[in-house]
Amino acid sequence: MQITPAAQEADVIAIDKLRDIFGKLRAELSKVIIGQDHVVEKLLTCIFARGHALLMGVPGLAKTLLIHSLADVMQLNFSRIQFTPDLMPSDITGTEILQDGDGGRRTFEFIKGPIFANIVLADEINRTPPKTQAALLQAMQEQVVNAGKHRFVLDKPFFVLATQNPIEQEGTYPLPEAQLDRFMFLINVGYPTAAEELQIAKATTGASVPKLDKIMTGDDILLFQDIVRRVPVPEHVYEYVVKLVRKCRPKEPEAPDWIKKWVMWGPGPRAVQYLVLGAKARAVLQGSYLARLEDVQAVAEPVLAHRILVNFHAESEGVDAAEIIRRVMKETEG
Repeated sequence: MQITPAAQEADVIAIDKLRDIFGKLRAELSKVIIGQDHVVEKLLTCIFARGHALLMGVPGLAKTLLIHSLADVMQLNFSRIQFTPDLMPSDITGTEILQDGDGGRRTFEFIKGPIFANIVLADEINRTPPKTQAALLQAMQEQVVNAGKHRFVLDKPFFVLATQNPIEQEGTYPLPEAQLDRFMFLINVGYPTAAEELQIAKATTGASVPKLDKIMTGDDILLFQDIVRRVPVPEHVYEYVVKLVRKCRPKEPEAPDWIKKWVMWGPGPRAVQYLVLGAKARAVLQGSYLARLEDVQAVAEPVLAHRILVNFHAESEGVDAAEIIRRVMKETEG
């Protein structure tokens, strides 16, 4: 592959190293996660782009196991929060408790909550009220926790990987669009193939438990995140990203008539940012030294799907956001 002049020698070496590490990560995770290759790739793309991800899938598809295993091979602190209707913001961020001190004096001490980890699994995030959701989403956006007079900066790297069940919606509190927008990727986790399901049956019902090797550290992730930011993007790729996003907005003059018919609300400027960053991260994981159109197209659906709000006309005709994204890409020239 030809190296662009903008790519510095040190970054080129690091990109080659990350491509090799990506292969090792996938191989290691395949010991416990059978299939779901596209989910693993999108998760890693999101992590190296310094984003958060929302995983959508029915129970039993190994979403929790995947995230826990990812933290294991990356040597990151992991915590899991099971979201329930009675969960309070302090159950996430932590709380102050009264402690006995020297000389009989009593003082308040802050006990950190599960948000203080490198990878936080927010399980069934839509099962808790908006006030509690907001406590998590504030930490995602600002990477700090405010508690009383205290302000704590969260350790880096920091990722929130949340899950939702798309079927059982009774007793849930759907995330508002403004909060959904804070997730870089929406990743749909589907059922395995028949061959993969047969392999799952054989591999997971015995006595042996696979041991995962450590592949990288948090410092490695921070280094690679910085490299992703420095990946060059050709001008025509920037222009393609902007055209793609603007065509998805029904009130823009660039939007085709069928978008105006089916879409109630389109993606904002953050979608442009995440498309570029996602393309950069994917390019690096593929061993490329610059972001290409195919990298943008590969991350378009996870970036845009939760940022396009379809209307009644689309729903009545069985049209969803994924189909709209595919059609817009087909009609947009790079």
